[in-house]
Amino acid sequence: MPEIIELVVGGLALVAAAVAGLYLWPVGRRGLPVAAARPLDFDTATRAAEAVIAAEAADPQVRPESRSRLLSHGSRTGRAVLLLHGYTLAPEQYAGLAEEFFDRGYNVWIPRAPQHGTADRRAHHRVQAGELTTYAAQGWAVAAALGDEVGIVGISGGAVLAAWLAQVPGTVVRHLLLLSPFFGPNPRQAPAYAIRPLILLYGRRILRDRVTSRGYSLAAVAQYLTIARTLPSRPRRSGLRTAAVAVSPLDGVVDLRAAVQVPRRIADANAIPLRVCTLPEELGIEHNTLNLAALGTDGDQWRRRYVALYEGETVSASDAPTPS
Repeated sequence: MPEIIELVVGGLALVAAAVAGLYLWPVGRRGLPVAAARPLDFDTATRAAEAVIAAEAADPQVRPESRSRLLSHGSRTGRAVLLLHGYTLAPEQYAGLAEEFFDRGYNVWIPRAPQHGTADRRAHHRVQAGELTTYAAQGWAVAAALGDEVGIVGISGGAVLAAWLAQVPGTVVRHLLLLSPFFGPNPRQAPAYAIRPLILLYGRRILRDRVTSRGYSLAAVAQYLTIARTLPSRPRRSGLRTAAVAVSPLDGVVDLRAAVQVPRRIADANAIPLRVCTLPEELGIEHNTLNLAALGTDGDQWRRRYVALYEGETVSASDAPTPS
């Protein structure tokens, strides 16, 4: 997330007289929309997913390759998974991994996040925390009806939503895999003292939005950080059976320490181990740990490793595939 320090400091210069007040203003602890209590049955959930896909197909603003995707075996299965894509991306980010889950008997739901996957490549700048959590909750309502045992995979901003769902009362998340979770920006890009001003000044649109060289809107990034701030410091025991995180040491976007610490607290609350997989640097993978196409058959092996992590197996750099 290059340029965040410069942009935030520049913004602070405009409001120097109010800086002290910023640190007294509560951030990220107000209520956010949660999943509906009434469960869906398989047929109702399938119709809801198909209606979303049909609406996107009829909307010329939604790119065809970016529509929500349902991979269904035609009936409720023993296992289902909800896949939540990252900020600025869309459901096609899970091409390959979704098929890997499906081939193993899972029903798979990959909903498109609001303001994403559109012809307007800047639409995601307008995304709001409330619509993101509503989207995640609605995605969970569908996925929960597709299988007897349901879990979530999330990447980057989608991993923040996955962790949030795992802590929402009424949701029963059995498996949680977080890829490159964005619980905070890399300290080289934004030190800890800049996060609160970033959330308040840009997240609440007090300052005019700025866009980094990666194409990230600071206003949009602040929405994900706001959600991350709602995660309890003492997570609830929720019946989670497996928890895992995969990160790359080459990731210059996320705070790698927080990427492990947050899911570790969730795992500890459920008295289960957190499985941590650090991708070998030789892979050349940076923030997008699903960007495996360049690895050829090794990419296929890594997708299988991700499913193994999700299901509770341990994957380390020593037993994981490296470029041939």
